Amino acid sequence: MTRVVAISSGLSDPSSTRMLADRIVESIGRQSGDVSVEVVSLRELAHDITDASLMGFASPRLQDVIDKVVAADGLVIAVPIFKASYPGLFKSFVDALDSDVLIGKPVLLAASGGTARHSLAIDHSLRPLMAYMQALVVPTGVFASPYDWGTDGSDALGARIDRAAGELVSLLKGAGTGRAKDDEFDLFSDTFLKASNPNA
Repeated sequence: MTRVVAISSGLSDPSSTRMLADRIVESIGRQSGDVSVEVVSLRELAHDITDASLMGFASPRLQDVIDKVVAADGLVIAVPIFKASYPGLFKSFVDALDSDVLIGKPVLLAASGGTARHSLAIDHSLRPLMAYMQALVVPTGVFASPYDWGTDGSDALGARIDRAAGELVSLLKGAGTGRAKDDEFDLFSDTFLKASNPNA
């Protein structure tokens, strides 16, 4: 069975980042029946990750998560965006990984933030980090602002989640991203248009 690990770096409880990770996991399960998905919350490992940064080795609890990441066929990475980038906790977790563990591994990137202005953080902060790790990132990143969780934006968020999850599932099945050049791109969905011009 295909194994996917979803890493949620949300720091609050409850967390919109964790909600986003859960929605993506649900979509992956719906689009691929033959997949096991486990969600890991880095918030619960914050002290272990800090200790690993200071001591240079992982606690058994953190090592268990690292082993799951290494064994996974694919990853979902969901982070909150603070001050235009991911939180230090997530970077410290990545620092605890060996440099070669993500090579060629399909990864879906997702982020949540207080405003749609943070949406490009997926491309200017997360993708470069994953490029350094030589991961295989799916084309569609999923960003969710507070607007997306409301009634008006939930359909557009669901469409983006399904598209990105479908790309990850397709990669895991060895069928490429499943994208075609004549596919509609949802960057100009109602969510983004209304976020950029709420009075329209």
